Amino acid sequence: MSNDDETAKADGGTASQSETVEDERFEEHPLEWDEPENNDKAPDERDSVSHRTEKYDDRKLVTGQAKYTADYEKRYPDLAYAAVVRSDIPHGRVTDIDTSAAEAMDGVDAVLTPESDAVPDAKYTSAGQSYPEPSPWDMHVLNEHVRYIGDPIAAVAAEDRATATAAVEAIEVSYEDYDYVTDPEDAFDEDAPQLFKGSEVENEIVGNDYDRNRMAHIGGELGDVDAALDGDTHVHETEWETIRQSHANVEKHTSLAYTNEDDRHVLITSTQVPNHTRRQLAHLFDIPIRDIRVTKPRVGGGFGGKQAMVVEPIPLALSLATDRPVLYEASREEEFYAMRSRHPMKVKAKTAVTDDGDIKAIDIYALSNTGAYGSHGMTVAGNVGSKPMPLYSKVPNARFEADIVHTNTPQTGAMRGYGAPQGTLALEGHLDEVARDLDLDPIEFRRRHHMEVGDLDEIAGMMGGEGANRRIRSCGLNECIERGKDAIGYDDLEQPDEDHLHRGIGMALSAQGTGVAGDELGAAQIMMNEDGSFHLQVGGVDIGTGADTAFLQIAAEVLGCDEDDIIVKSSDTDVTPFDYGAYASSTTYISGMAVKKAAEDAKERILDWGSKLLEEPVGDLETGDGTVYSEASGDSVTLEDIGYEAAYGDDEREHILGKGTHCTEESPPPFAAQFADVTVDETTGEFEVHKLVVAVDCGVAINPGMAEGQIEGANHMSYEMAVSEGITLDDEGRAEIADFDEYGLPSATETPPIESILVETHEPTGPFGAKSVAEVPTNTVPPALSNAVRDAVGVRVREMPITAEKIRSKLDEREI
Repeated sequence: MSNDDETAKADGGTASQSETVEDERFEEHPLEWDEPENNDKAPDERDSVSHRTEKYDDRKLVTGQAKYTADYEKRYPDLAYAAVVRSDIPHGRVTDIDTSAAEAMDGVDAVLTPESDAVPDAKYTSAGQSYPEPSPWDMHVLNEHVRYIGDPIAAVAAEDRATATAAVEAIEVSYEDYDYVTDPEDAFDEDAPQLFKGSEVENEIVGNDYDRNRMAHIGGELGDVDAALDGDTHVHETEWETIRQSHANVEKHTSLAYTNEDDRHVLITSTQVPNHTRRQLAHLFDIPIRDIRVTKPRVGGGFGGKQAMVVEPIPLALSLATDRPVLYEASREEEFYAMRSRHPMKVKAKTAVTDDGDIKAIDIYALSNTGAYGSHGMTVAGNVGSKPMPLYSKVPNARFEADIVHTNTPQTGAMRGYGAPQGTLALEGHLDEVARDLDLDPIEFRRRHHMEVGDLDEIAGMMGGEGANRRIRSCGLNECIERGKDAIGYDDLEQPDEDHLHRGIGMALSAQGTGVAGDELGAAQIMMNEDGSFHLQVGGVDIGTGADTAFLQIAAEVLGCDEDDIIVKSSDTDVTPFDYGAYASSTTYISGMAVKKAAEDAKERILDWGSKLLEEPVGDLETGDGTVYSEASGDSVTLEDIGYEAAYGDDEREHILGKGTHCTEESPPPFAAQFADVTVDETTGEFEVHKLVVAVDCGVAINPGMAEGQIEGANHMSYEMAVSEGITLDDEGRAEIADFDEYGLPSATETPPIESILVETHEPTGPFGAKSVAEVPTNTVPPALSNAVRDAVGVRVREMPITAEKIRSKLDEREI
């Protein structure tokens, strides 16, 4: 009997049975991918892709010509301005709203309360997700039962902002106060104040227990974790805590609503999800989808905060009441207490590891504070496990569970990383601690277990969600590690001359997804003009990331023209094809592939017309440099010649169009290796971060300059999670932050140098080999910095943010 046979028998089967199961898995999830030949181009064959093309809207942005939602106010001379009355108690019921003083003010057009006819009574979720919606319908536009300081109660439309604000201040609200709870562990207690009765929620989520303020419980297990933990192994257990982080968008949540001459309702709005918003408004106001138009101008940052219908119902309701266009622009203070933030969480990690350093089991539990309402609550918590744990796909036993709990605190929601930062902190900090406790090299410890090409990711699949049982077809983790080590000077670390200063390097790995597997749709259309130029219409949403530029590069690569010969129009539900929107790092991968298909569709017709003009077979023709040329004869014809012939020819005419849609069951992970170099003063706990290095495998970078910008921005956001207090709350759950001066966003001079490294692999399922890049570097600085401090002075900070006081306290405990 072979060793393999003995192992299989010990596991309850035979080697041949195991081989059969593996064969079936490979048949269901093959390593090989039926990739079009034109999708895999060598670097020197790429004409547009992989070039550092100038961002499509850069010049408009830096010259102030780009139009954001609020810039549209001048187009509507009869525009009214909105302001909102919000709860100033954490929990209670509104017993009276005195609007008389506000209504008597000159310039006030409308005052809406929950009883107003224009205010819909339907319940909904603000989460901008696909349909059926995986978040509970637990919200009203205006509320009698208020559940946090910031809940909207009444809304005003007035002829100017100052009058609207004065009217809001003139409205008097009386309450019946209820008991409240702000700590998620306290909220889970049987005797805690209850935010919801089950009957108050529609579209309830699995595992809810509203008697204990739990909106959902999720979990999954691979193998037998308890058996591994009870075996002959070292069991380690650690607990971690993350902050409530603001998206800190430069452009605030802003929306303008009006009814046009066709009695259709138009919203110009700063959103990541125009089509989801249109569907949600149709549900909420009982209006046919066809009668709502949602269009997105330039967006000044989203980061997930605008993957939600946060403000749009307010101006639409006021517009219906006043028969005027209404603009609502949230104040900066409202951004911190009434919009959305990252879920603060407590995460426990447990592992079973042998003397030889083999990880036999990983067990993670998360307690997520979803705040007063449940939008994105379950799906964000799910990613705490489903993103970081599959990185160690060779571990045979894995378990993840999460409780998502309501408290009387501001609403949370989607945010860049979407649960992965919280899970990555816990797992990467935990593994570093295990390695050091067992006297193992932290990097080599990870190398033994991390994901490789050919692995079947069953851990992500154990909960049946995103990326379930995906086959890994691209992975540059080892190169990320090696190049990151070289860049940070891992093997050449020099200690300071002063005895009280100690220098250390920490490292963390990360994986993310590329879109939501099986739950995405992108579409695009390309129209050729007679001069050989093109109009590209795409539903994918550029929220400042450069998506429009990536679309142009993909289309130009296929069509063989210059990017300047293509005009892009994106994200107008009346004009552009359907798309789920910008989230889950899907835009380049899903919408970009739709653009590629549309360009290929148009190219097929272009080559047909080229064949007629050149009198050569299509099989000999190719596009390039604005022409169709023959690879056989060398003859060519310009795209302009083809455009005019197709539009005005004598014998036959055609408007050359190309259409493409794309959806997939795949969600290939991008990877990152993060390094942090820190010096700690053991007498004070003060520390200096000298440098951050992050090496990222995002497949083929469509535009390397934009990809590096994404990495640096994400790493800055991640650094903020490591060293900033985030949005702090008082005992009643009131946000203590009102503006950027009070929020601890590290400035440029407070941020250490960030070196980004692109590690190119080829992902066969992505357009020209691309995967995502925008989220994975968001996950890694907190664990890397915690590990660096541990390396420098031997103490561990597990509760974010990392501060000098906490380090000093840990050092004091050690000395005792």
